[in-house]
Amino acid sequence: MRAEAVVFTGVRQVCYMEVDVPEPGPEDVVIDLEYSWISNGTESSFLYGERISGEQVTRPGDVLPFPQVAGYQKVGIIRSVGEQVTDLVPGDRVFASISRVNGMKFDSGGHINPSVTHASQVWKLPANAEPIAYSGAVLTQVGYNCGTRPAVTPGDIAVVIGDGMVGQWAAQTLAHRGANVTVLGRHDQRLALLPSSIGSFNLKRQALADWIGDRTDIAVVVDTVGAMDTFRELKPAMKLNSHLVSAGFLGTEGMVDIQELRAQEITLHSPSGWTKQRMDDTIIGIRDGWLQTLPLITHRIKAEDAEQAWNIIMGKSDFFLGIVLEWSKGKESGEA
Repeated sequence: MRAEAVVFTGVRQVCYMEVDVPEPGPEDVVIDLEYSWISNGTESSFLYGERISGEQVTRPGDVLPFPQVAGYQKVGIIRSVGEQVTDLVPGDRVFASISRVNGMKFDSGGHINPSVTHASQVWKLPANAEPIAYSGAVLTQVGYNCGTRPAVTPGDIAVVIGDGMVGQWAAQTLAHRGANVTVLGRHDQRLALLPSSIGSFNLKRQALADWIGDRTDIAVVVDTVGAMDTFRELKPAMKLNSHLVSAGFLGTEGMVDIQELRAQEITLHSPSGWTKQRMDDTIIGIRDGWLQTLPLITHRIKAEDAEQAWNIIMGKSDFFLGIVLEWSKGKESGEA
């Protein structure tokens, strides 16, 4: 069976090409894609050769995993289902995570159409859903996971490091739980996308010490970008029995001294990946509107022009945040 896919063929090399996928089995679902959402951080670290697996940083002598089908999230319409699939039918609009592929360094990927996906990695979308809003649901779930890990009492002070998509969704989740949230970022345009109930602070414009002042009441710090130096600057302002949630890719800089956390009894959380329950809850949050995804989409680009999308990400000269690839025929693309 043949499919079209976005393939990383080498460091900083992106190709839209035909690939081979397995014939669907009795537990599989075949999906015709509408949209797939790029995970800027995770996908970039593979494209740059910075990691060789989901959590493994590249070390000297490692063989880089090229070629690989990029990504892990998309939405589309079911074409067919296997004989053992009982809760999905052709015509259902669904979200799907990783799908199977042959001939690549990894046997699964995201940006691939049609997608042959095990039914356990497929979620039916709510009735009348706007599909593009759910096309980044795994990444949205990462933010949701970060925001639900720490104990939160309404009014608690929470700080999110990073104004990217995970930071945005972690902040939204913490605010939904009643926390008083501030996002520390470096991009005015990204910070402007935050809901009005969430505070922001641009670390390029002011020193973090100006925001910290003499406070000692921070209950939660969520690091979405792997900024241990920023955490250590915040740490003296964290109260007893506070929480650190670490979700950023730290490369070789991820050492945490447990003794360093003990005096303030700081709990360390290290979320990773996704689970069915968290995905279910994330989709409900998008449906109910408190997890906002559409405002974060800055670009919609045809899948066959995926190299253009990655030039935007790698160039970092133009403003971007959420970049969605369009797979349906006849749709317009460009800036959202």
